[in-house]
Amino acid sequence: MDCILLGTGGMMPMPYRLLSSMAVRLNGKIYLFDAGEGTQLGWKRAGLGFKGPRVIAVTHLHADHCLGIPGLMMLRSQTDQPDPLTIVGPPGIEDFIGHNRRILDFYLNYPVYFREWSEHGSEVAYQDDLIRLFWQPVKHTRFCLGYRLEELERPGKFDIRRAESLSIPQGPLWGRLQRGETIVNEAGQTVRPDQVLGPPRRGRHVAYVVDTRPTQSIYRLCKEADIAFLEGMYLPEDASHAEAKGHMTVEDGARIAGRAGVQRAVLIHISPRYNDEDLVRMEAAAKQRFDGAGMGRDQDIYTVPAGG
Repeated sequence: MDCILLGTGGMMPMPYRLLSSMAVRLNGKIYLFDAGEGTQLGWKRAGLGFKGPRVIAVTHLHADHCLGIPGLMMLRSQTDQPDPLTIVGPPGIEDFIGHNRRILDFYLNYPVYFREWSEHGSEVAYQDDLIRLFWQPVKHTRFCLGYRLEELERPGKFDIRRAESLSIPQGPLWGRLQRGETIVNEAGQTVRPDQVLGPPRRGRHVAYVVDTRPTQSIYRLCKEADIAFLEGMYLPEDASHAEAKGHMTVEDGARIAGRAGVQRAVLIHISPRYNDEDLVRMEAAAKQRFDGAGMGRDQDIYTVPAGG
């Protein structure tokens, strides 16, 4: 699993820093979090191709988090027979995309599905054969969501000695058992997957939470995540701006990550008031709260290894 930062900025794209957007790449599929103005540039720099994401998860309807979606949708239409696209996000995201499509009259050659947050709906925003995506409201100046992507449990370790003792030769039958299929061995006996596989292994967990004040739901989204992409918009001395505008400082993000048991925290959604030289001071302030925290930079790639 790779987590790729297409941008790390907040409010407006800068010549040296695009707006915050993060792509999770797993088994050739891509799950994208936020897409503000200019996200196509980050997408192309990362070499992610034309097929586009399987899912776009939108935190909220502020321009710096959603204006790039129509362009990505049009880019996707340049391929033959692209897969369906699912867009999840706050109430109004379907209207936003629908109005843009009608006004711009852009061509799509694939189905688009929408899932909007509902107070009485499921905590699961989306699920497929690889991942489960959770959402929770956070605390911003308008309704905003945080996300947690969980890879589905992986099969347990394959016991080679046990397989050999059950007269199962190395080859396709091993693969079928690892995929959860029951097979018949050379002696004509039925062998179940649980006879040769250990207990299921935990999948990898990634959190994405930006544009928020500290709030309890962030801890739930980040709990024991392998990696969390959290807002670190301001230096501690600019905390008054964070409070007034519904954001977090680098200390806030790092403190939450540490208390939530995150393995690694990457702080993003950086204010345009700071240049790249300021990131050193921001990272130092974050590490005072949690040593596993660091500042994200455009095009950084974080590989999350499979455990077990």
